[in-house]
Amino acid sequence: MDINSLIEQYGYAALVIGSVAEGETITLLGGVVAHQGLLRFPLVVASVALGGMIGDQLLYLLGLRFGPTLLKRFSKHQKKINRAQRLIQRHPYLFVIGTRFMYGFRIIGPLLIGASRLPPKIFLPLNIIGAIAWALIFTTLGYVGGEVIGPWLHNFDKHLKHWIWLILVVVVVVAWRLWLKHREKARD
Repeated sequence: MDINSLIEQYGYAALVIGSVAEGETITLLGGVVAHQGLLRFPLVVASVALGGMIGDQLLYLLGLRFGPTLLKRFSKHQKKINRAQRLIQRHPYLFVIGTRFMYGFRIIGPLLIGASRLPPKIFLPLNIIGAIAWALIFTTLGYVGGEVIGPWLHNFDKHLKHWIWLILVVVVVVAWRLWLKHREKARD
């Protein structure tokens, strides 16, 4: 079974699971794969939006339930946490939607939102809107990037065996050199 059939068979599930844990890289790769015609663009957007929404919803619920206890562990960042919580209270719509676009806030953002006690009836629809916008933007970027990466991917299967052999040879050479050094030190 080649990599293309694996992507066609498990691609959407992998996108959902991958975007729960990590976002932008998986989403961009989903766009590239959609450009290659292995997956359908609207379903890639839906998959990564669903995964991103689930991940942020779980983190929000953790923040809602355990937020104050978790935030006490970050006492050296208390000024930043307080500032973020004031922003959440003043601009909840912008903060919830914008969190997924702010570098470094992918995990801590929903936790802070939950800890700030923003009601679930406000968070859930904003989380859905933010996830769809985020998925659409990053999948589109990946799709456009697929134009550049596409020719390289078509040759990937052909070159995969060569790369595996090259890596294996490098590992063997490095292991041999380390063994020789270890043996030489053992003699001294």
